[in-house]
Amino acid sequence: MPEPRHAVETVRKCDVEGCGRDAERSVSGKKIETAGMKLSSDPSKSAHVCKEHYKELKKKTKTDRTLERLGW
Repeated sequence: MPEPRHAVETVRKCDVEGCGRDAERSVSGKKIETAGMKLSSDPSKSAHVCKEHYKELKKKTKTDRTLERLGW
């Protein structure tokens, strides 16, 4: 039985400037720009980030996410 086409996964690289690791997640480019990281691609689109940059993004936006969840 042939595999479905959607099962083929392409390996993407991290879109943060100066990083060449494999991407783990995709995040809004605007969120990355507000966290102070520079993108090598267009910030109006979603950007792919590696595990280390995703961890850094979560740390930098922790207070924003907390306030958003509380509804302030």
